[in-house]
Amino acid sequence: MRASNAAKGALIGLVAAVPALVAFRGFTVDDALVSARVAEHVAAGHGYRFNATGPVVDAVTPLGWANLLAALGPASVLGMLERARALGTGAWLVAAAVLGAVAGVGRRERAVLTGALLLSAPLGAWAGAGMETGVVTLFATLALVEVRLAALAAGAAAAWRPELLAWALVLATGSALLAGTGAHERSRELALRLGLVLLPPLVVAWVRKLSFGSFAPLAVWAKPSDLGHGLFYAVGAFVGTGVPVFCVAPRAIARADGRTRVLLLALATHFAALVLAGGDWMALYRLAVPVLPTAILAAARLARFSTPRALTLRGIAAAAVPFWVAVAVAWPGRRVLEHRLALIDAARRLLGGGHSVASLDIGWVGAATEAPLVDLAGITDPVVAHLAGGHTSKHISNGLLENRAVDAAVLLLAPGRAPAPHWQESAFARNVEARLAEQPALETFRLRGVLPLGGTEQVYLLVGP
Repeated sequence: MRASNAAKGALIGLVAAVPALVAFRGFTVDDALVSARVAEHVAAGHGYRFNATGPVVDAVTPLGWANLLAALGPASVLGMLERARALGTGAWLVAAAVLGAVAGVGRRERAVLTGALLLSAPLGAWAGAGMETGVVTLFATLALVEVRLAALAAGAAAAWRPELLAWALVLATGSALLAGTGAHERSRELALRLGLVLLPPLVVAWVRKLSFGSFAPLAVWAKPSDLGHGLFYAVGAFVGTGVPVFCVAPRAIARADGRTRVLLLALATHFAALVLAGGDWMALYRLAVPVLPTAILAAARLARFSTPRALTLRGIAAAAVPFWVAVAVAWPGRRVLEHRLALIDAARRLLGGGHSVASLDIGWVGAATEAPLVDLAGITDPVVAHLAGGHTSKHISNGLLENRAVDAAVLLLAPGRAPAPHWQESAFARNVEARLAEQPALETFRLRGVLPLGGTEQVYLLVGP
């Protein structure tokens, strides 16, 4: 009977996850193209590099992700992106089935599971976005299975997304304390599970140190954390993903069992970690997505301890903002890939003769040309990463541009602004681009093309000598 219930729940989870996957299939972000370009070079034998002749660098690619994409052989940047999208989609479908299997098949649990998956634009969109999120979410979902090795899955998720480490440690600690029946057994179980959680992140840290010279990802320096932005991001993710709001149920929590409370504590810990991590610039709350299965499972279990009236009120409150996110953000976002492909195609003709191109948005630019790129954000360039400034405000010197022999630059204008007669006087979208336009190395550059960014009121300027 138990196996039959698990199979029924798995089917419900799988079916409920499909609509959001289909609806938001065209969503992606430029960082997915960064990983795809690294994978292209790995498969071609150039090594773990963003530029084929550049330094070995981890970029924004979780260690091993590019190797996984490259395992099927050589492909273009766009070919690697499609592999990543297919892999993430498949991983999330498996995760949705696992989530359904562990959530139970009571009427209330089914209603919460189905409603949460149908309304979750972030889960559906990020699964097929071309980044590692779908696979990390699978690991984070396997971590919810009530077996000891689930701690290893939690550790694997944290190895690829370090901000998940606190969630993984709390989940493993709580699970260990619930699994043991005596003090000695609990201590032994705790040591085993914490060891399993910490093993993957420690291995990845050592491999990263040996490969790139640092235990921490390059993004730590390229994108320094900001507590103010982190708080804004965490609150937005808490409300915008909806399910955590459903879990704010003091009376139900007071009546809930230990397992449910462990899930809630792990969930809360992750949102605190998001504050410390400084959040993220990407739409649809990417950094919160891997713990949404935790939130859904906790919400389904809380439903057992809630009155029908409380369930209805919390359901309405939890659904309101996610519905708006799906309509106002995710639905237009389903065309991002279409717009990026058009942008890449238009830029490819203009960048054909470039030898060194400077840009902040290196994802789509790197798909348009094989020329070496000067990454103005530093996410693929250790030199730039350690410069003063934030992700969009690095202090790029004229000497660096001259040393890199920059002969083209791709710069984004502010929304609704057109190029000025002298392009250097245009209103640029980010600080680093405004500074770049003032550098003597670009003084003789002229405007070579204007590239509209589809779906927005912004355009890119392509300049060169």
